[in-house]
Amino acid sequence: MNKQIRFYSLPATLLVALLSLSSFAPAPAPVEVTWTTLADVQFKDVYVAQLDQYYWKPTFGPKVKALEGKEVFITGYVIPVDYDENFYVVSKTPFANCFFCGGGGPETVVDLRFAGKNREYKTDERLTFKGILKLNADDIYQMNYILEKCVEYRP
Repeated sequence: MNKQIRFYSLPATLLVALLSLSSFAPAPAPVEVTWTTLADVQFKDVYVAQLDQYYWKPTFGPKVKALEGKEVFITGYVIPVDYDENFYVVSKTPFANCFFCGGGGPETVVDLRFAGKNREYKTDERLTFKGILKLNADDIYQMNYILEKCVEYRP
């Protein structure tokens, strides 16, 4: 009888072991986001009474919406907006042609929200960053694209 119990408990033990190993499976690789993908957005002028001015309100297309909340990576040019506040963006184009200088729209920059301590970046360093993509259509004081838990990445 003792041998019979061992026989039936062996498959159960293997099953438990295999299930516990599956919890250590590697996380899925981040998805590459291109600047062409981020261009899947429409903008409409919306009046903001408290500012007494208009701003471009985004309506994100299906390609962009499908990436919201996912771990992604993107390559572009670093633009330090405010060193003291650790506020950086990654841009489709170098500083001289970036959104802030009239060379593109708001879909050509991504706000970098770092996961922890980061080094000081120089203007126009071409780098790749990964993080969780957040879409912002309502907060006029934030960028439309935000990369949360951001880190420098080498795919």
